[in-house]
Amino acid sequence: MILCCGEALIDMIPEPTLGGSNGYVPRSGGAIFNTAIGLGRLGCRTGLLSGISTDMFGHQLMADLRASNVETHRVIRSDRPTTLAFVKLSEGHASYSFFDENSAGRMIATDDLPGNVGDVSALYFGGISLACDPGAETYMQFAQMHAGNCVVMVDPNIRPSFITDEPNFRNRIERMLKLADIVKVSDEDLNWIIPTTDALEMKIAHLRSFGPSVVILTHGRSGAQAWLPDGQSVFVAGQKVDVVDTVGAGDTFNAGVLAGLSEAGVLTKSALQTVSERAIQRAIDFGTQVAAINVGRAGSNPPWRDEL
Repeated sequence: MILCCGEALIDMIPEPTLGGSNGYVPRSGGAIFNTAIGLGRLGCRTGLLSGISTDMFGHQLMADLRASNVETHRVIRSDRPTTLAFVKLSEGHASYSFFDENSAGRMIATDDLPGNVGDVSALYFGGISLACDPGAETYMQFAQMHAGNCVVMVDPNIRPSFITDEPNFRNRIERMLKLADIVKVSDEDLNWIIPTTDALEMKIAHLRSFGPSVVILTHGRSGAQAWLPDGQSVFVAGQKVDVVDTVGAGDTFNAGVLAGLSEAGVLTKSALQTVSERAIQRAIDFGTQVAAINVGRAGSNPPWRDEL
């Protein structure tokens, strides 16, 4: 089973009202939530480890998880409020304003964590959940507890406006990268993590020096490139699609990659250390397929298996 560890929140999406001006419609979201939904819809056994409120938005999140076949018995419930992310769309690209103080997701503690992970074989983490304490350090400790036995995939998913303590966040991201077997970064993530004028090859070498078996770099609509344990790289071109918006595109891509690796039988620590170029290429290609469907419709709405 793949356990997605991190934020579940409500994206407040602008939509026209009857009066003509924009209002906001609450949509279930969060990078980790979106990836869990994507995996569930693709038929992968998956669960979510997150703090979710018992308020009206929390009930919405739980209902949507179950509707997409995501296991919820590791969700940590509390009466604290749900995190809200107000979304601004500009030419199909999303920017966010977060309201997260004292939220159910942010305030989880190590005492809330499950004692064991059972049959979980892979853990997935994202940078948004690693930005704000105490929840950020709780996820960090959970990763440290189980990285020895579970594959760890990390998407730093940098959101500068959400980072209040940059030195602490950089330290935590570096610690997480050292635990990771798979790291997926966008162009923007890579330039934030390694803010130098070095060529791309040097930055990738720096990222690989943390120890992941596989590094995946996404180039938006142009496609994605991956570096294997032996240093060889593969490139997969993006698919042409009429973009409605990019909300959840990277999250859905990650779900496709994880699903592809799992179905190929290589989502284990030992298999990833010797993974073939073909296996990685096929997983990334699958990720681009599911992401292409997602960006072709409004909001984060990963495809079901029979839509592919």
